[in-house]
Amino acid sequence: MTSPLPDTWFTRDLPVLRAIARLVDAPEHGGSPYLLGAVVPASGLPKADVVVAAKALASAGYIEPLTNHAGDIVRITAISAEARRLAGLWPTPQGEWDRLLEQLAARAERAPTEVERARWRAFSEAAAAVGAHDGALLMSALIGGYVPRAR
Repeated sequence: MTSPLPDTWFTRDLPVLRAIARLVDAPEHGGSPYLLGAVVPASGLPKADVVVAAKALASAGYIEPLTNHAGDIVRITAISAEARRLAGLWPTPQGEWDRLLEQLAARAERAPTEVERARWRAFSEAAAAVGAHDGALLMSALIGGYVPRAR
């Protein structure tokens, strides 16, 4: 084989994971939605694609399925912490770093006095100079509640 397989993450698996996450997190289905009755319509994808995606997500540990005697996924009983992050329910370090940079820029722009604007601008410029990689490490520490060790 000379070419890679077609992408299924963005076209199939992630949309199904997001649909599952919304349903598991909503009270209507008791946190345990039926695959065919709830996830298929919520995803907007054909039944066959949702079934294959659910199997892939289960094998990767993103979802906890309830299966019937034939091994078919009937319901989704839970999702992992990583699935919550991928679906957007929980923060990611990169996303929170971006939000911090946006907030700093907005505060620098909207501060009531020139002195405050200058302070927020300096803070914003310093944060941008830290860079996305180290910024994400900082946000990871803040989200996770721990401080990483120095290098």
